[in-house]
Amino acid sequence: MPAVLSVTLAMGALDLARVKALVTKLQSIEEMAGVDVLCSDKTGTLTENKIKVGETFTFKAHNNSELLITAALASDNDNGDTIDLAVLSALQDKNAMQDNQQLEFTPFDPISKRTEATIQDVSGNRFKVSKGAPQVIMEMCKLDKKESTRVNQIIENQASKGYRTLGVAKKSGDDNWQFMGILSLYDPPREDSKATITAAERYGLRVKMITGDHIAIAKQIAAQLGLGTNIVSADEIFNGSSDTETSMQKIEKADGFAQVFPEHKYEIVKALQSMGHYVAMTGDGVNDAPALKQADVGIAVPGATNAARAAAALVLTGHGLSTIVKAIEKARHIFQRMLSYVIYRITMTLDIMVFVVLAMIIFNMFPLTAKMIVLLALMDDIPIMAIATDHTYISSKPVRWKMKKVLTSSGMLGMLALIETFGLFLLIHYKAPGLLDNIQTIMFLQLIASGHLMLFVTRTEKFFWQKPYPSRLLFLAIIITQILAAIMAGLGLLMSAISWNVIALIWGYNVIWVLGIGIINGLVNKHWKSQYNIEQV
Repeated sequence: MPAVLSVTLAMGALDLARVKALVTKLQSIEEMAGVDVLCSDKTGTLTENKIKVGETFTFKAHNNSELLITAALASDNDNGDTIDLAVLSALQDKNAMQDNQQLEFTPFDPISKRTEATIQDVSGNRFKVSKGAPQVIMEMCKLDKKESTRVNQIIENQASKGYRTLGVAKKSGDDNWQFMGILSLYDPPREDSKATITAAERYGLRVKMITGDHIAIAKQIAAQLGLGTNIVSADEIFNGSSDTETSMQKIEKADGFAQVFPEHKYEIVKALQSMGHYVAMTGDGVNDAPALKQADVGIAVPGATNAARAAAALVLTGHGLSTIVKAIEKARHIFQRMLSYVIYRITMTLDIMVFVVLAMIIFNMFPLTAKMIVLLALMDDIPIMAIATDHTYISSKPVRWKMKKVLTSSGMLGMLALIETFGLFLLIHYKAPGLLDNIQTIMFLQLIASGHLMLFVTRTEKFFWQKPYPSRLLFLAIIITQILAAIMAGLGLLMSAISWNVIALIWGYNVIWVLGIGIINGLVNKHWKSQYNIEQV
């Protein structure tokens, strides 16, 4: 069993790689199939991550050009940061910074939420520049009430349009930081995000947006994407004043979270897990690693740091939410293949073991020779390995292991298979005693035929003649093993020979039985689906 499951997971990992999702932990494929909440970063996953500078608002800066130059000096062209590149692209006069030399540069990080640079001008004078979250820059500059009110009004006004804002400051010598002004930034939603979110909801997957942006911006973007408008600020949940139950309810009901720090991601994941959810979390930074490790499925997005990749179970090579949803679809395919095999394996183990024991106890005979048992095992390997390529339906809800259903289904199918097998044994014993000399060959062929036809039943929760049909490889593997078994029985290879008429009768007997078992299995699965809101298997 472990070998078949490992092959199925490995083949599944190849399928996931084709949709630009690299699996770092094979067992995470099972967990991915059961994910019902996806916490997704806004920037780069829900949006294009192609930031552009919009309007500018000057304070201490004399004009827009001075404001843009100050912001550009607080940027680095080589670090690949999208905001830095957007600011530098907005600077129309590319030679405006030639008289200034950047001596030191501290890049943006989610904790400080700003960049800072030490600059030396052509006269040798040194000064510092900084850009970042307006609230952080405001606090550095110690603005008075009137200026703070104006800044907040600009932030709110721009946020209502879906624009982020960037504060810019400058400091000369021992003077205080001076608030130079505000740049508005716009990162449009990806074209496929809204449709992908709708598709995710059809699969029972709830998407919760996570962003460090202001709550007004988060609400605007969420509304554009159709996520809902119940966006909660991280401060509202993690301020220490709310009791645990209230905070948990806010997290459960929220459509997204704004003004989030990396440590908040970890707490959000833990809270959702404590409420019974299987959680997938996206991240790209070093500080995201704890949340990625805690999540049932940590997802490192393109451009993620090595620390984030190491902590993640899934590493994306394609941008956007659609890549994640495709990966979850594939995971559900893979899970159904694993389920098919587990139910089949338990079913046939019950059938063969109980039949052999009953035949020995009641009739004091071995119904199979040692060679036949070895042949059964070898010929069984051919079709069950092909399960890894089988076509399966995509469940409309998250799928998880529910051993009660697995054991009930396989137990029921095992009992039906046993009745079929032992029924044929009794039929020959009492109604066709002339065939008793070849009973072992007949039972060998019976177990091969009934076992491999049972694969058609266990591979789907529907009636087995409905779509999706078996893969070509699985179908051919079953047909080839049946032909081989029939030839061995007909020619007497490693066993006593039986007539081709008897072989045909055995096949007819099994076809009738598999139709009946398929109908019963389909009806029972319909009952199980009506009992569970989540398709737990």
